[in-house]
Amino acid sequence: MEPPKFSIAVDSDHKATEFRPLSLSSPHMRAFHLAWLSLFTCFFSTFSIPPLLPIIRQDLNLSPSDVGTAGIAAFSGSIVSRLAMGPACDIFGPRLASATLSLATAPILLSAAFISTPLHFILLRFFVGFSLANFVANQFWMSSMFSSCTVGLANGVAAGWANVGSGLTQLVMPVIFSILHTNLDLTQSASWRTAFIVPAMFQTLLALMVLAYGQDLPDGNYKNIKKLQKTSKEDTTTTTTGVFVNGIKNYRGWVLGLTYGYCFGVELTMDNIIAEYFYDRFGVNMETAGVIAASFGFANWVSRPTGGVVSDRLGRRFGMKGRLWGLWVVQTVAGLMCVLLGQVNSVWGSVGVMCVFSFFVQAASGLTFGVVPFVSKRSMGVISGMTGCGGTVGAVVTQLLLFSGSTKIPTQTGISLMGVMTIISTLSLTTIYFPQWGGMLCGPSSHHQSYQLLA
Repeated sequence: MEPPKFSIAVDSDHKATEFRPLSLSSPHMRAFHLAWLSLFTCFFSTFSIPPLLPIIRQDLNLSPSDVGTAGIAAFSGSIVSRLAMGPACDIFGPRLASATLSLATAPILLSAAFISTPLHFILLRFFVGFSLANFVANQFWMSSMFSSCTVGLANGVAAGWANVGSGLTQLVMPVIFSILHTNLDLTQSASWRTAFIVPAMFQTLLALMVLAYGQDLPDGNYKNIKKLQKTSKEDTTTTTTGVFVNGIKNYRGWVLGLTYGYCFGVELTMDNIIAEYFYDRFGVNMETAGVIAASFGFANWVSRPTGGVVSDRLGRRFGMKGRLWGLWVVQTVAGLMCVLLGQVNSVWGSVGVMCVFSFFVQAASGLTFGVVPFVSKRSMGVISGMTGCGGTVGAVVTQLLLFSGSTKIPTQTGISLMGVMTIISTLSLTTIYFPQWGGMLCGPSSHHQSYQLLA
């Protein structure tokens, strides 16, 4: 009898039917660890700049408007690159697409050593932000490796653990700056510029590991498998166009893009402003502000995966109605906590509310991607891309309206208004309706397809 090909249980397509996060078994769990670590480095790099802003803005004479515009630029770069990453994964595979983007953006972070004007700083944040498109490759890779019964959990954990990078960098970068400035006697200007060598090298190392040890699919790398699955050019073009059109015509994808813009988009915005907010409003030092901001990102270790697990459990018990109600409740609570955060006037009270807020807003992201796979099986990649881009578009809009530096809105007021926007946008979930499963307020109109079979 031929021995099993894989050390983990798989389905007929050789996708894993179980999830073992403490395993390094190849290729499934090795792909999982490479995917989340690679995206982790991209979050670490992109958000390595905000915790050093108190020093950078003095050195480069940045105005509040410059800082706000740079924050918008970081998210704008992510929108552009996420739109391109989906087709890149389809053509080249997630392994090559992810590694190439990481290797291309790491040197841009190193160029921080040479910037001297506000425009240079804005351009730096714009191009470094491209690396966040690795989120698309991360989710694509997990969907290629894990079966439908485990892909939700795998997606949630891979994205959640990676997002911790945005918290760890808030903690680590001020420490690196302090070591360079205090222990090695570098000037403040030289210290913050040199500090960016660490995230750039970290990102490069993981990209090389993805190339060396990663595998696109359970049965091999993408280009080799594609050779065995060739179809005519005309059929491929027709299918691709049909899938794309089918996806963008599905209103549910647009609704989820809107709501994701006010859970993940809010999270991105907070990553951008939270350290500076505590530094400016409560007068804490840069290291303390970094520790506080880090705690916001660290919640991702459990919050986003928890959202995915909750969505699956509600789905098994209540069907699609359970998934939608769960998302609405969690994201509405996140909005209420965001409103409260802007009203609290003590530093430790703000920290406490921020921690509760971070858990709910990040769990809402996991709950969102508990709904996404059911919107359209034919166009799931397009729907995922629309939802993911919605997150960064939401961050851009929020930063532009409330935290651009030119609106004269106090940051604490902007945070509360962001919570109001979250609550209002989440109401759009009531419009999502599936004929076979129903929606939040209505039951199914037909019973020809069982929810349990598709869940």
